[in-house]
Amino acid sequence: MIPDGRLDKPIIGIVLVIIATVFSAMSDAAAKMLSADLPGVEVIWLRYVCFLAIVVASIGLARTRRVFVTEQPKLQIWRGLLVIVSSVLFVTGLRYLSISVATTTFYISPIFVTALSILFLGEEVGRRRWIATVVGLCGVILVVRPGTSAFTLAALLPICSAVFWAGALIVTRKISGLEQAQTTLLYTALVGLVVLTALLPFNWVAPTPQNIALGAFIGVAATSGQWLIIFAYRYADASVLAPFSYVQIIWASMIGFVAFGEVSDVWSYVGAAIIMASGVYTAHRERIRRRDSLKAALAAAKPLS
Repeated sequence: MIPDGRLDKPIIGIVLVIIATVFSAMSDAAAKMLSADLPGVEVIWLRYVCFLAIVVASIGLARTRRVFVTEQPKLQIWRGLLVIVSSVLFVTGLRYLSISVATTTFYISPIFVTALSILFLGEEVGRRRWIATVVGLCGVILVVRPGTSAFTLAALLPICSAVFWAGALIVTRKISGLEQAQTTLLYTALVGLVVLTALLPFNWVAPTPQNIALGAFIGVAATSGQWLIIFAYRYADASVLAPFSYVQIIWASMIGFVAFGEVSDVWSYVGAAIIMASGVYTAHRERIRRRDSLKAALAAAKPLS
């Protein structure tokens, strides 16, 4: 059964996700460059100005006002707050960490989604998914290696960012099917820009024209990545597409090496591989769970003969 409004063309969805990861990795690299000159809050503020401009422009082209109306205002505000905190923490971490380490540790977010889905969505998590979660945590430990000379407190920033991002994903699940994607993007941009503008006077550094241009690039690249993800989900289920988002770790390593001369050690690669394997298996179990739930629902709805 294919949900309304979605085409069953997983190859197209996978290609779109992979392209989206390229844009996201480029956005992170530009944010790392810009964070050397500007505070993290200001970097994200420049990104959100561009983000909101693109969203408003797309709404204008669509000539619809329905996207301004939300049935879930509290959840939309919460999602916007969670996303903005996650973004600021991640960009701040980029200032002190390599792109590959920051990106890899951020991808621990599915682990937190598993835990939060129990608390806020009432989902049941089986033994296999918990094992995958523990394995993923082991991968993160290999990357950050607490207690060794390779560890830095800044490594906790992308991990904390992943916690808030997982919270945003939980809220997204709760409003999924109730709100248009453009509505969610609009309120995420509005909430984020309002909060950042309020914080800006406490974190202001006069940007140069080059800083502004780089900030605009970050906004275009990050927003393009988000739009491509939205389009990708029209062609395939999240459980099919989620594993391919880990390709961003590869792009991050490549860009980090070319742009910043960053070279990861073998333990970072091993940890990244473990995190990716954990995430792929979790997505696989999610697909099986949804398939079984759909079969049970169809069986319950089938009339008795």
